[in-house]
Amino acid sequence: MSHDSARTTLSRRVRLARGVSPWLAPTVAAAAVTSLLTRRDRRWAFAAVPLAAVTGGMLWFFRDPERAPGTARVLAPADGVVQSVDPQPDGRTRVAIFMSPLAVHVNRAPLAGTVTSVEHVSGGFLPAFNKDSEANERVVWHFDTALGDIELVQIAGAMARRVVPYLTPGAKVARGQRIGLIRLGSRVDTYLPEGITPAVTVGDRTKAGVTGLDHG
Repeated sequence: MSHDSARTTLSRRVRLARGVSPWLAPTVAAAAVTSLLTRRDRRWAFAAVPLAAVTGGMLWFFRDPERAPGTARVLAPADGVVQSVDPQPDGRTRVAIFMSPLAVHVNRAPLAGTVTSVEHVSGGFLPAFNKDSEANERVVWHFDTALGDIELVQIAGAMARRVVPYLTPGAKVARGQRIGLIRLGSRVDTYLPEGITPAVTVGDRTKAGVTGLDHG
């Protein structure tokens, strides 16, 4: 099978993200119960139909497609739109990706390496597109990679009030490996080391684990 064929096959395989059970299970149960009650009394349809629609929406929101990693050196950690590309005082460049409620919410490792720290930081819940959202509830990651330390920040938004890390310090990660989930809309910042030229600009669309963030 060619590489393109393998990529197509992978893209068609979709599963649900880890960490969605607390949200999804009650909705599915309520939809199932009200659907059964509709057989006894059609008035239950007024509850069953909206619950079935919500369940379908949540299955879409929490999809987790299989993907073949892109060829770039640094991969985008999130599906979404590049919100900003900002040089930092220490020489690094921050690439902020805004994830809408319709995006895949599973985030992926930008490079292969070792997780050196995973820190939860309490904060607010401003909309993720707000310039002050970097002070929101967030999880700060550091990876030891071939390019040195890579910092990645998962930022919760107004709707996404929970970040679910999948890994702990000391874990080895592959390029494009799943590292965590942000429920509903949110933002992910990647800090490119000094000397790394960004390959994306504001408004570009990214796909987690596929789109390259650097020129190599």
